[in-house]
Amino acid sequence: MKLHLHHLQLFAAPAVFLSACVLLAGCGTAPPSTQIVEVPVHVPCVTDVPATPLYEFDKLPLDAPAGAKVLALARDWTVGRKHEGMLEAALAGCL
Repeated sequence: MKLHLHHLQLFAAPAVFLSACVLLAGCGTAPPSTQIVEVPVHVPCVTDVPATPLYEFDKLPLDAPAGAKVLALARDWTVGRKHEGMLEAALAGCL
């Protein structure tokens, strides 16, 4: 079977028309709008941890007399409360 010029013209016209319709259909729709989505990201709330104090009780030998242990604990109590206050202040930003 021989293809003649008029056979190609029969198929070419609808193909060009269909291609033009497809291309123009893309121009007729609006581009999608930009949408902002906020995603929570883990951020550490404590940036600076106060250093652990050196307690007198920890420096005592195991066989220290009971009185020395009691005095060391009494002196360490205020140091411990101060350190506890600094820890609570650091954690206050997390709530």
